Amino acid sequence: MLGDKEAVANVAVKNLDTARRFYQDVLGLTPVDQEGEDLIVFRSGRTMLNVYRSQYAGTNQATAVTWTVGKDIESVVAALKERGVRFEHYDMPGLRLEGDVHVGSDMKVAWFKDPDGNILNVVTG
Repeated sequence: MLGDKEAVANVAVKNLDTARRFYQDVLGLTPVDQEGEDLIVFRSGRTMLNVYRSQYAGTNQATAVTWTVGKDIESVVAALKERGVRFEHYDMPGLRLEGDVHVGSDMKVAWFKDPDGNILNVVTG
């Protein structure tokens, strides 16, 4: 029923101004709509990301949003690091850490957090 419909990711944050600076200025997403102090909609490629104010911000302990960046992962990670992003390092079976990038036999992935602690990542795809 929903297999041919578009989906939108939702990320809860405490402070919309702080989130705007991070998602727009650090990650480079384009804001396309804002509903008062409760929601900013960002464009990321052909998809949308709803960043909304919530008391439950940062409580998700799993990856909330993934960006597929292909072979450019090392340069994307370097550019994000230059903008102040700190990368998470996890002990993951089948992956070895090379700098800030976890490398497996058929993928590379790097995890980081937004100012509220939401877990985000970039992956080769």
